[in-house]
Amino acid sequence: MAVLGFVKVRQLLLELTNYNAVDDILKLAVNAIADSSHVALARVWLVEDGDICSSCNDLRQCTDKSRCLHLKASAGKSMLHGKSWDYIDGSSFSRFPIGVRKVGMIAASGKPVEMAITARESWLADPAWIARENILSFAGQPLICRNEILGVLSIFLRESLEIGNLEMLRMVADHLAYSIANARAFETVNRLKQQIERENAYLREEINEANLFTGLIGQSESVEHIRKTIQMVGSTDVNVLIYGESGTGKEVIAREIHDHSSRRNRPMIKVNCSAIPQDLFESEFFGHVRGAFTGAVKNRIGYFQAADSGTLFLDEVAEIPVYLQSKLLRVLQEGEYRRIGADSVHKVNVRIIAATNKNLRAAIQNGSFREDLYYRLHVFPIEVPTLKERNSDIPLLAEHFLTLSAQKMNMPVVRLSDAQMRVLMDYDWPGNIRELRNIIERMVITRKPDQVLYELTSSSLTPRSGAWIEKALLPKQGILTEKALRELEKNNMQEALRQANWKVYGSRGAAKLLGLNPTTLISRLKKLGIYRNDVADDPEE
Repeated sequence: MAVLGFVKVRQLLLELTNYNAVDDILKLAVNAIADSSHVALARVWLVEDGDICSSCNDLRQCTDKSRCLHLKASAGKSMLHGKSWDYIDGSSFSRFPIGVRKVGMIAASGKPVEMAITARESWLADPAWIARENILSFAGQPLICRNEILGVLSIFLRESLEIGNLEMLRMVADHLAYSIANARAFETVNRLKQQIERENAYLREEINEANLFTGLIGQSESVEHIRKTIQMVGSTDVNVLIYGESGTGKEVIAREIHDHSSRRNRPMIKVNCSAIPQDLFESEFFGHVRGAFTGAVKNRIGYFQAADSGTLFLDEVAEIPVYLQSKLLRVLQEGEYRRIGADSVHKVNVRIIAATNKNLRAAIQNGSFREDLYYRLHVFPIEVPTLKERNSDIPLLAEHFLTLSAQKMNMPVVRLSDAQMRVLMDYDWPGNIRELRNIIERMVITRKPDQVLYELTSSSLTPRSGAWIEKALLPKQGILTEKALRELEKNNMQEALRQANWKVYGSRGAAKLLGLNPTTLISRLKKLGIYRNDVADDPEE
């Protein structure tokens, strides 16, 4: 019987089908072969790229340094001291040039070799080892799959080759070659699958990052600070009070906070407190039962019930009547409310996000806002900058609104020149982002951005140099320098302050005379270097 017994070969071939990793397949094959009678050493080399050419023993004989045979699996045992030959990295024959020595010739020709050997053979790399281990024969088979030579399977035996050994080894080599090819294909598919999974995970992360603040357009320091604040407070359940002028995007920030909270899958109910008639406040907030008052023809749920387990956004919270503020405070403290005309009490779990453009501390002192409610809402305050204070974000916002408006109106996108964009950046934007969006929509509709910008700048009390200015703005005076315009603006503000007795706020304040928001005026005064110790920075002054 052949050195590789029929039973062992059949068992090996069956086991090869259970493995998908090349290393495991090769180790299984050489171990099974080396376990056969009289086999001293079994090894597998695979064709791979050259990698250790500088230290290769056969460097001078290698004509093609791009590819060579790499020792991938080894098994056998010394008959003298029982030493195992399962190592591959420390072997002196870990690389063979293709075409060099018997193993290299098999890889080059694709033909098997079977021969008896003696220690005097000239092709032997280590004749002393042959003599010590009593090696009598050698057999090598190319590993070929789909006409591609993958490598070489070789064995050294301590007996002469029997008839049929080469055929048996050929059978093993064929199955081994196809197992290697299939394992490589599996490893490639698995690697690509893992790569796709990593890329998908990365893309999801990128998309999530891109969509993380879909409403917060901008890269200014103030916007980045708000993003970090939202991430910090969003995951909590505390009440938030958002301060900011009208049109600065307080509702957008409230939506982002809600979307970053555990309540994101529940509704966020938006309430504009300034738009609710005073006699309907209680009904709108808490609901009513049928017959509770004239006109109550059916039961009605209020905002609190609609927002249960979610978020209630109270915009313009300073407009809530004082008598209702106590009931609102009870809901925040006790988590319960009663419908108008109902006897039963309803439990509710609502997070409050409030927003205002007013000074609530001043409202507390004049009696229009409860101090205890203020502290319930003022757990985590967020101050939203004006558009002028985040001037560097105007180009991003403008491009965003241009695209958005064009899509909404199904019209071509309007492109603004650098000069036109500078006009937008130099304008004061008393209406903030809301005003910018309206101007952009007007540009998209009319498709005449220059005309819209002319109307915008000509309506401003203090047109800024550095902006695009139509000559019609200055029909007789000619072109003013930057310094002259600054001086004109400064004199205009000083005159308004003198007429207002240096008061900024109130119906007789300088801000009212100039048609500006008080905080915008204060910001400009600081920028222009206009100071006076008795300038009123508090609405109560």
